Formats: sequence, C-alpha cells, structure tokens
Amino acid sequence: MAEDTPTVVTPVVLRDWRLPDPSGSKDSKGRLLVVGGCAGNPGAVLLAAEAALRVGAGKVQVATVESTAGRLAVAVPEAFVLGLAQDGDEIAASAAARIAEQASGVDAVLLGPGIGDPGAALALLEALVPQLEVPVVVDAVGTAFLTEHADGLGTLASGSVVTPNTEELALVLGADDEEVGADVLGSCRRMVEATGATVLAGSAVTFAVEPGGECWRLEQGAPGAAASGSGDVKAGAVAGLLARGAEPAQAAVWAAYVHAGAGERLTSEVGRVGILARDLVSRLPRILDELEV
Repeated sequence: MAEDTPTVVTPVVLRDWRLPDPSGSKDSKGRLLVVGGCAGNPGAVLLAAEAALRVGAGKVQVATVESTAGRLAVAVPEAFVLGLAQDGDEIAASAAARIAEQASGVDAVLLGPGIGDPGAALALLEALVPQLEVPVVVDAVGTAFLTEHADGLGTLASGSVVTPNTEELALVLGADDEEVGADVLGSCRRMVEATGATVLAGSAVTFAVEPGGECWRLEQGAPGAAASGSGDVKAGAVAGLLARGAEPAQAAVWAAYVHAGAGERLTSEVGRVGILARDLVSRLPRILDELEV
C-alpha cells in the first residue's frame, strides 16, 4: 500500500504483525520505567503502570513525587515505586540524575503522565532526556518538552513514540486547534518530521505515523471511553508493548486497537456513559488475548 494511504487496522492486520512471544520469565518480557505524577494527580502513573502490566510488560517501575510514592507502592504492589525530590507539587528537575540511574537496564521509559505543570515537565525532561539511552514514550504534559525542543529526543527518536492529544499536537506544531482537528493525519506527519519519532494521535479516528511515512488508521472505539485517565491507559499500553520488544509503530498500533476494543467491550457491559479509565485497564488482557490466538 502507498505510504500516503493509511492502512486500516483490523484483527487480520494485527495477526499478520505479531507481537513478541509473551511466554518466558518476567525478565524476558521487558522492563519499563514510568516517570510522572504530581502531588495532586498520583492516579495517572497508577493507570499507566497497571496498563503496562496488563499488556504483558514483565517488570514495571514508577518514579514519582515523594509525597505520593508510599500510597502508590501500596496501590500497585506489582511495581517498584521510587519517591523523588519535589519542587512544590511537581518532580524536581534535580531528580533527573536519580531517574536516569533507575532507567539503567530498562527497555523503555514512559515520560509525562500526571505531571501537572508544563514548565516543570520542560525542566525535568531537558535535564533527563540527554541522560537516557533507551526508547521513550512521551505523553501528556511531557510534550511540553517537544514544544520547545521538537528534535529534543535526538538519537532516541527513531525508537520512540509520542502520544499527544490533538491540543498537545497543536502546541508542538504551533498550529491552531481547529486546523489540527481538521487534518489529524497531516498534523501527525508534520510532527513525525519535526521529532523523528512515531506519532499516535486522534480522537474519533486515530492515526499512527512512523518515520518514513507509513501510517495506520484506527476507526473503532467507543465515545464513552474518552474519559479522564483514558490517555494514561493508552500511553501505558504503548510503553508496555514497547518494553516487551515491539517495534515503535507496532506498539502504538496494537495499543490503540486494544485500548479501543476495551472501550467497546465496556460499552456493551456498562453503557455508553459512565466508563472509568480503571475499567479499561482491566479489559486490556482479554482483548489482547483474543487477537493473539
């Protein structure tokens, strides 16, 4: 298919693009570090970490503000939780060296979920990204770093994924929200050119675009799944699959499809409204398993 024509994602497409073998020990299934959260929003990294575990990541670590680390460690007993120095409610930029040390030996790093202040995200990622040596997923307010440094991922870019919503996509591109909303695919392509990373973005229709121009279109999903925290679940799923060894575009496409499938499943169980992001997390393994058989 021509690179300017998106591949419509279906179960057949995914089954011809198999994920890495999920068997083996937890050490062989990938190690992920989730960096984010603030004093007022510890739930985002919890959702992301749980989503990563639910799509099969073997070991997940969370680096977040010290004031919430203890509660998170209890809430996600399957993950190691590291408490970091704070600047007000946010992770302090001075914690970058400690995070980089924790990232040594992991297979991927998720940056951004739950960070509340764009300035804090910019300062932290400016100090941290140059110290990382593994692929990253940049999500949510973490994209403030790319707004100021579109090419800031450097040598990490080709193996990394950016998962902005359309507003964040517009900010990185310096474009109008309506302009981006009217041409999400074109905007994703522009962001790929600017960052060098695979980009996953959209709402009613989601697009994934990788460096080189190949792209995918995901048309399924449930309006009720567009709930607070849903993006954190999707980013965690992308990062979990990336840590498992999936290619960046493969991790993005599979995660988006499984996330949307979880929303559809919940719509039939719960209804068109009232879906919670935490409910999406619990449905991910079943949707993934149905595709992997």
